[in-house]
Amino acid sequence: MTYFVYILKCADNTLYTGIAIDTARRLIEHNSSDKGAKYTRVRRPVELVYQEELQDRSSACKREYEIKQLKREEKLRLINA
Repeated sequence: MTYFVYILKCADNTLYTGIAIDTARRLIEHNSSDKGAKYTRVRRPVELVYQEELQDRSSACKREYEIKQLKREEKLRLINA
């Protein structure tokens, strides 16, 4: 099963990183559902600014962790690359 690591830009200009199988559905959840992350619920609306496709959940989780360890400037470079 394919997984995606994604980065959202929140209304307060912060960045949120997560994983999902269906990024379109997950974006809707972040913007309009209680299923969205607690972090994004108070920072709506959010927009998808980056996604990366990975082969499995394990790879996606590892990549999510790597991205979360980056400084904001490094994440912005990744988004703009």
